[in-house]
Amino acid sequence: MYKETIEYLKQHGIEQVDVAVILGSGLGDFADELENKIVIPYKDIPNFPESTVKGHAGQLVYGNLENKTVLALQGRFHYYEGYDLATVTYPVRVFIELGIKELIVTNAAGGVNETFTPGDLMVITDHINLAGNNPLIGHNVEDHGARFTDASNLYTNKNQDIVRKVAKDHDIQLKEGVYTWFTGPSYETPAEIRMVRLIGGDAVGMSTVPEVLVANHGGMNVTGISCITNYAAGMQAELNHEEVVEVSAQAKPKFKQLLRGIIQELNI
Repeated sequence: MYKETIEYLKQHGIEQVDVAVILGSGLGDFADELENKIVIPYKDIPNFPESTVKGHAGQLVYGNLENKTVLALQGRFHYYEGYDLATVTYPVRVFIELGIKELIVTNAAGGVNETFTPGDLMVITDHINLAGNNPLIGHNVEDHGARFTDASNLYTNKNQDIVRKVAKDHDIQLKEGVYTWFTGPSYETPAEIRMVRLIGGDAVGMSTVPEVLVANHGGMNVTGISCITNYAAGMQAELNHEEVVEVSAQAKPKFKQLLRGIIQELNI
């Protein structure tokens, strides 16, 4: 499967890649920053699933930015869409097969930390998996990594330092915290949010963790950024996806500036 996908991508001009970026809900416009773009809809790529969620364009964009070659996913795949985790993480397996060493994952998340407000950007320092599943269960791809994989430094420490530096250089207020994964698609209950706060979570969402586990298994350096789009359950009157997309759009200018700076600073 990987071979067929990669052959198709290479036939369409995608060769050496420095950085892969997964763009979350409402954040896909960052791919418009790339120069000399090649755009391929997911539906045209062999073995790729299709994104079904509003705010996810469902296309792969390849181009140049800050003297680096970038491969961006405008939209990801979620467990709650009915895909198994092997399918959810298939693009990351392709990244590994392509030899990409740097991955930037982004998402829209609910703020659990009471110091966070909608529109904040948070560098992910760690995560908590409350979904009851793991994409590494099952057959181990030995060429990608060991059966038992260390998860002590999932969000690469040196990359976290890069995010902090870029935020400081551009006067972007940056939060830091632990991302907590629930399956969705229902939002969390107020009681679940109180639990998350007690166990050390700062933000909640329905993505990212499977991709990061597979990337870490394959030896990639991972940078994680959450856009806090709403207060979590019990902290505001109601939750809806329209607000997520709307607040993501409002945060786009600083989000784009932060990602561009991170890509520029990555030592590749």
